[in-house]
Amino acid sequence: MPWIQIKLQTTGKQSSHVEDLLMGLGSVSVTLEDSKDQPLLEPPPGATPIWDDTTVTGLFEADVDTHLICAAIRNELGNDLPIKVEALEDKDWIREWMDSFEPIAFGKRLWVCPSWKTPVDTNAVNMMLDPGLAFGTGTHETTALCLRWLDAADVQDKIVVDYGCGSGILAIAAALLGAKTVYCVDNDPQALTATRDNAERNQVSDRIEVYPPGALPEIQADIMLANILAGPLMSLSEHLSSLTKPGGHVVLSGILRDQADDVSRTYQQWFRMAPATIDGDWVRLTGDKTT
Repeated sequence: MPWIQIKLQTTGKQSSHVEDLLMGLGSVSVTLEDSKDQPLLEPPPGATPIWDDTTVTGLFEADVDTHLICAAIRNELGNDLPIKVEALEDKDWIREWMDSFEPIAFGKRLWVCPSWKTPVDTNAVNMMLDPGLAFGTGTHETTALCLRWLDAADVQDKIVVDYGCGSGILAIAAALLGAKTVYCVDNDPQALTATRDNAERNQVSDRIEVYPPGALPEIQADIMLANILAGPLMSLSEHLSSLTKPGGHVVLSGILRDQADDVSRTYQQWFRMAPATIDGDWVRLTGDKTT
């Protein structure tokens, strides 16, 4: 059965009202999307930010009277509101979503492969991952920057921390590349669950330890990975330094280009920082712990 999509452009402040209106008119689902590529970075705790310009899309069954629905929308929101009505082909959306993920290479030896696909190179280091719970599939520049660093690094028998582990992709990559133990830290219980599941899928559970931030043991890591955001990275700098052994490496990502200097200066109190590695709007910073 085909479906009908009704799309409206609105403001962030009005988006909740538009969402309620579409649901009241019989929409079976409503989605909100960014209309103008506006990043939402580092919201305060408990906040649910929304874009200034938002596209609200209601999905309706094909036999609805779109003229009546549009008339009701305009009666509520005004006659000058642009409304787009379009047919949506019925598909196996789960299959469509699964087919959109392909194996990706990061450097010379490391691949991330969806668990339902066959690895391209069976002799490579293949991480089998289920995109879904929590986040992190390697497709974002911040994650890719860290994966490429791990691919080129000597991780064999090292103690690694993945601070802000998400789905555990960096931790599992480190384990597959030979790390002795990887300590995974995240304040989201879903992220910790996803990390455990992905570690088991990749048969590295015996080298992956998962903790909320307050429960992490006192350790001295050879490699400290932190792919979060600039603000948390700066506020955590002394703590992350204390968890890194002298001569150990720090790898920081989730940093926009115009934030790199501030983050690097913060970490220079404890690390010899290298020039930033840039990918699009994002950078990776690395450094060695001073003695």
